[in-house]
Amino acid sequence: MDLGIRGRKAIVCASSRGLGKGCAMALAEAGCSVVVNGRDAAQLARTADEIRSRFGNEVMEVPGDVSRHEVQAQLFAACPAPDILVNNNGGPPRRDFRELDRARILEGVTQNMVTPIELIQNVLDGMAERGFGRIVNITSLSVYQAIPGLDLSSAARAGLTSFLSGVARGVAERNVTINNLLPGKLDTDRLRGAFNANVPETEQKARLAADIPARRLGTAEEFGQICAFFCSVHAGYITGRNIPVDGGLYTAAF
Repeated sequence: MDLGIRGRKAIVCASSRGLGKGCAMALAEAGCSVVVNGRDAAQLARTADEIRSRFGNEVMEVPGDVSRHEVQAQLFAACPAPDILVNNNGGPPRRDFRELDRARILEGVTQNMVTPIELIQNVLDGMAERGFGRIVNITSLSVYQAIPGLDLSSAARAGLTSFLSGVARGVAERNVTINNLLPGKLDTDRLRGAFNANVPETEQKARLAADIPARRLGTAEEFGQICAFFCSVHAGYITGRNIPVDGGLYTAAF
């Protein structure tokens, strides 16, 4: 399917690897020029080169932590009038809530709630004026379903979801949409980072997959294609929604 976004300009945060990379690759495949971002400059350069070699698109690299104002400024210097913004950022590591002090709590809220809001503040009016905008926030299934040890991440992402619910409806008439993708158990470095080094990776993946109705882990590539669809011209009538990408793991009917 032609997504109708060839020639559009996209900023994809935290896109040097994992789900962010999957989104950047899918948007490039759809014909977008992309600004990619990541803290590891070397990995970011490899990702940018891969996108260029596969799709021939314009790719700009902005290394650094997207939570930092100077990095945000560099993103918008590279792409002053984006049509598409994909918000993504690393979440706080698993930690018992008793171990959280104020500094850690504020850092988690800044990364997973404040930063996406700041970026949206920068792009929303321009999108509305031009009559096209697609914003996708990568949050987490933990917004709906508690995951032990991820209380801070869950709270920050749920706060972002609630904050943007009204914002999304305020710009819908200008063909600007804001939606949230909620990844479940996807085969990424973040998921594998919690594996036990003494147990074979295949065995640990099989254990995780056993609880998923699809009986497998998701991939960054298919997640990226879902993101690209929500950035497409075909998704203009969907906004303010939370879309689990979890193989059926979240079992609520509503």
